[in-house]
Parts: sequence; C-alpha cells; structure tokens
Amino acid sequence: MAHPRFGDIAACVFDAYGTLFDYNAAAGRHVAALGDKAAPLAELWRHKQLQYTWLRSLMGRYTGFWQVTGDALDFSMGELGIEDDALRARLMEAYRTLDAYPEVRETLATLRAHGLRTAILSNGEPGMLEAAVDAAGIGDSLDAVLSVEEVGIFKPHPSVYQLVVDRLGVPPAKVSFQSSNAWDANGAAAFGFRVAWCNRFGQGQERIPSAPDAEIKTLAELPPLLGIA
Repeated sequence: MAHPRFGDIAACVFDAYGTLFDYNAAAGRHVAALGDKAAPLAELWRHKQLQYTWLRSLMGRYTGFWQVTGDALDFSMGELGIEDDALRARLMEAYRTLDAYPEVRETLATLRAHGLRTAILSNGEPGMLEAAVDAAGIGDSLDAVLSVEEVGIFKPHPSVYQLVVDRLGVPPAKVSFQSSNAWDANGAAAFGFRVAWCNRFGQGQERIPSAPDAEIKTLAELPPLLGIA
C-alpha cells in the first residue's frame, strides 16, 4: 500500500552523487596509494565540494561542477599533506565513473515497468553525468538527465528543481524526489515535491525549512512507498 503522500506520483527524480552513485568510490579505488588517508580524504573532499557549491551560489560566481570537484580535491589533499599530481589525476578520473549503489538498476527498471517517468537532477555537469550513467548501465531506464548547468546555480536554489517541471511537464505534487543529502531533500520539499529522503548514512534531520515526506535507507524501499509490489 502506498504511503499517503505518494499515492499519485507520475515521475521519480533522483539526485546523483550519494543517491545513485557512491562518491566514496573514487578514493576507495586508490586505497593502496592513499593508505589510512583514504577515508578522511573522501569525507573532506565531499564536504568541501558541497560547501563550494553553496558559497559560489551565494557569491554569484557559478562554475561547472567539475571545477568545483577539482578545487575541493586540491584543498583536501593539501589539508592531508598529499602531494601527488598523478594520484590527483587518477582520483578525478575515477569520479567520472563512480560505482552505482547495488539496488539502483533494479529500482529504476521497476519504476519504468510500472509506467513512471524517471530522471536525474544533479549539480553535475552533463559530461560527468553522462559518463556516470553509461558506466552504471542505467541510461535505458532514464527519461532525462538534468544538470544545474542549464540555470547556472547549484542546489538547493528553486530554479534547479523547476527544471524537472519544465522538462517533464509534471506538477511538483506529482514528483517523487529522492536524495541522500538531507539539505537537498529539504530544498526539494520546500519547492513542493514529494520527497523520500534516502538516508544512507544515518544523518540527523536538518533544522531548515520544510522536511521530507518519508525516510528510507536505500532506494529499494521506494517502490513499496509508491504502492508498487
């Protein structure tokens, strides 16, 4: 039986990094080179990556997510005392083809089989997203891959979420939006989407306006939430 807030959904839209794709995989592939700095690097890299998107949005100094990702990696490597240009290049290249979480492919296929439209809405640049989608083999299960590059500002600005409405032609109340990032979940809820927060990492609820309609641990819990057997 569907969750009461998800009974009339026409489209399911997903954040990319941390929701569909494991951003820790880039550092994880280079544990041999990073040693005990692999986990701290992955954590700090992600933290600075997000921080730079918010700061650039506030400053009105948008640049592509690839540049932001590289800047965040440079800061993180500097903080951890890692000086290795070749390793930096390998880490950046690994970010293009991050591993998809195990349930992603089956979940998307299930949604499509039940007539739901599916899309990605991400801070990532189109080229980054295309590479990740191709590596995961999920392109056939997506109706659209939407990037903030179209509006020149990062999430959680409302104009980003408006891309879904404009491209898919579905009103906000009929969109189920999934993100592992609590701040993104709240931003999407504030816009008017129905939101399932995929709390993969056991985060606490954010103290900012609006809140997700439901909380799940993996995307495998989404079809039952929508009333799909």
